[in-house]
Amino acid sequence: MNVKPTVLIIEDEGYILKVLETVLYAGGYRVLSAQNGADARAAVSAYMPDMVLLDLGLPDVDGVKLLKELRAWTKVPVIVVSARSTEKDKILALDNGADDYITKPFSAPELLARMRAVLRRNMSSATPDDVYSVGEFKIDFSRRSVTVGGEPIRLTQVEYRIVELIARQPGKVLTYSYIISHVWGPYADAENNRILRVNMSNIRRKIERDSMSPQYILTEIGVGYRMAEKV
Repeated sequence: MNVKPTVLIIEDEGYILKVLETVLYAGGYRVLSAQNGADARAAVSAYMPDMVLLDLGLPDVDGVKLLKELRAWTKVPVIVVSARSTEKDKILALDNGADDYITKPFSAPELLARMRAVLRRNMSSATPDDVYSVGEFKIDFSRRSVTVGGEPIRLTQVEYRIVELIARQPGKVLTYSYIISHVWGPYADAENNRILRVNMSNIRRKIERDSMSPQYILTEIGVGYRMAEKV
């Protein structure tokens, strides 16, 4: 399954945002954008992008503070793209979880090369046998691919995050609130699991032979979900 990586651009200057969007579209990426911290948090929670390009000078929050918040609940790769060029600024961003730092003005080839390098590092952090498999169901974490009986299953970004989270801990019950906070972030309403149930229903329709009698993702009524253990 060849899915274009999704990149969230967090940038408040309209001209630079347009430049970044143009560069990324030409580079083959799917693009989302946010112009302040509030919209950025919502976009990361809702869409779970494969990468974030983060400007530090946002109107409602300092970019480093936003970076810290993101790092508290997601491992999404973050490249800081900022006019702040001092060594102190770069060290501060990198020490707080940035994967790379590029200073404005930048060249399009350099930005795309940095992005490819970060995505490669992120993918290679998985071990070669980083696979979950039970029955005909298989997840290759390094490739972010899901198959049933050898046939590729198309999951949305959020659906994949749910499946990956549960499959990383097979046999362990993950509560509804745990899954919601780890997939949608700490700003989601962890007490309202309707969106999780809707996504789980869609996932089961795609991976289970009988969605009403699932054999891969099991429900612990009133508590949460657990993935069947490997056999």
